[in-house]
Amino acid sequence: MGKRVLLSWIGATDLRASEDEANVGQGAVAQSLAGGDHDEAVLLYNYPESKVAPYLRWLKKRTTTPLRASRARLSSPTNFAEIHTATVAAIEGVLARHRQPPALTFHLSPGTPAMAAIWIILAKTRFPAELIESSREHGVKVASVPFDMSADFIPDLLRGPDERLERLSAGLPPEAPEFADIVHRSAPMKRLVAMARLVAPRSVPVLIEGQSGTGKELMARAIHRSGPRRDRPFVAVNCGAIPAELVESQLFGHEKGAFTGAHAARQGYFEAASGGTLFLDEIGELPLAAQVKLLRVLQEGEVTRVGATKPVKLDLRIIAATNRSLIDEVHAGRFREDLFYRLAVAVLNLPPLAARSNDVSLLADHFLALINAESRGEPGYRARRLAPGARNLLLAHSWPGNVRELYSTLRRAAIWTSGETVRAEDVREALMEVRRPGAREILGRPLGEGLQLPELLAEVARHYLERALAESHGNKSEAARLVGLPSYQTLTNWMERYGVKAGGGGEAVEG
Repeated sequence: MGKRVLLSWIGATDLRASEDEANVGQGAVAQSLAGGDHDEAVLLYNYPESKVAPYLRWLKKRTTTPLRASRARLSSPTNFAEIHTATVAAIEGVLARHRQPPALTFHLSPGTPAMAAIWIILAKTRFPAELIESSREHGVKVASVPFDMSADFIPDLLRGPDERLERLSAGLPPEAPEFADIVHRSAPMKRLVAMARLVAPRSVPVLIEGQSGTGKELMARAIHRSGPRRDRPFVAVNCGAIPAELVESQLFGHEKGAFTGAHAARQGYFEAASGGTLFLDEIGELPLAAQVKLLRVLQEGEVTRVGATKPVKLDLRIIAATNRSLIDEVHAGRFREDLFYRLAVAVLNLPPLAARSNDVSLLADHFLALINAESRGEPGYRARRLAPGARNLLLAHSWPGNVRELYSTLRRAAIWTSGETVRAEDVREALMEVRRPGAREILGRPLGEGLQLPELLAEVARHYLERALAESHGNKSEAARLVGLPSYQTLTNWMERYGVKAGGGGEAVEG
């Protein structure tokens, strides 16, 4: 188990405590060290040495925890950039000194509000950590930060260099502006967009899988715009909307008189997309007979119109999408295995919105801004904003319809809101609950008939614990935050209670 390290600023109240403990109390730093829960304390300060040295001598008499103190020369105790630089340097110094990454704790109470804000930002982004606060009246307790505030408030000045360094260290290509429409900040989507950026410059087929409403066509368009065919056509086809008897004609085209009603020659979707990208949405809906002909076109690189004898050479990229698992369809005999492997050269699995909860708040703000812009010219329309209660309701919803459902809900809420603020009741009225079989499995089981409530609760707990550990890559502090538990120790207790282990065969880390 790694060591526990406390990081904190020294505040004015701490300095006064060493001079007048009877009236001031022992101060936040001494209070947090009194329990001996940490193996090391790193203290930052921007006061003169003459003030801090007596305090440190006083503090060493009240704790057995080894202390490291470092002066940060700030032009102002509210200068965010300078505070950020000093705190990052201190954290990186801690990590460099320990072979095994320690469990970090950031103390919010000492110092200025700007210092507390930087601790929160760092704990929620680069350096997952437990946040604590203390007071003379209530003692030391874990700080509750209800929202994923960090990405909303972190300045671009600070975020940009960090993201560039991360991209370079990961060997990723430069950021592509074509992917800017894919609004995200969650780890699953970051990984997926990085994969899409890697495959975009190539011409290999791409298969995009994901539930309805997750943004498969948006991803396909971003890949096309970021690739070498960006200036050529992007042709989108909904395979599920084509009648079975017209699939061959619509995809491959036909000559005049090829069949009843063919009064003129017609170019098919494949020819229309020549030189560019053909997006075959809902590819799993194609009947088997059409799959055979599609496979031949992909193998030969040419298409023959219905009623023609001379083939037409093709030069295009195929991006296919489906809301099913095509490999499951192959096993069920509903999709050709050879066609699957022809399409699935690069496979992207778009996660449902429920698996990227960190994106909900960001997407809500993005969509509301779009709705405000679109409605600006309507008589009497005033720009809408989300009340905290409305945002909480959006964050708590499971979004079975994914990103599309979130957008539609916000549009309805904006229409029904009479004022400028979208309230919780507006969102509640705008939500359209769809009863799904999975919901009844948990909430609609009949009483009696072998119902075991402890087993049911354990099933739910295991589901969310495993998801949180997977998304946090086994970091217990981050996983605890994702499921609303106060600390990694509490998460460990839950894991032991419900028999949950770290994913991927590895051990979960504590900080």
